[in-house]
Amino acid sequence: MKKFSLTDLLIFIVSAELIGTLSALFAGDFKAFYSEILQPPLSPPAIVFPIVWTVLYALMGISAYLVSSSGKPYSLKVYNLQLAVNFLWSIVFFRYRLLTLSAVLAVVLLILVGFMMMQFCKIRKISAGLNVPYLLWCGFATYLSIAICIIN
Repeated sequence: MKKFSLTDLLIFIVSAELIGTLSALFAGDFKAFYSEILQPPLSPPAIVFPIVWTVLYALMGISAYLVSSSGKPYSLKVYNLQLAVNFLWSIVFFRYRLLTLSAVLAVVLLILVGFMMMQFCKIRKISAGLNVPYLLWCGFATYLSIAICIIN
């Protein structure tokens, strides 16, 4: 296990946050589209999403740092893959309004996050634990994606 590095930790957190920020920028005006579509039960107000995602990206960055510093960073491949799918989802949903594809991506993301957590758990249990809120949110987002696809 490597020695703790605040710089490396911050790089992982900022990198994850940057992915989220770029995805939001490329997605365009999400509030307008979100207000136009029919909402399924339990849909939160639009302001909830950036708040939740900011926290989740920070937790992802921390967990990835812990795996990276373990000396066994091979599980970061799954982390990077799920981050790429995560990045694409907002663009597909909000910019291109491809509801069916975004629902499929949400399911794929949920599976990848679960797989990532299993891999992380083998290396550092706390890394998997830090992603529990992410997995739960992805489950909720998958419900929203599928429901929005069906009712719109």
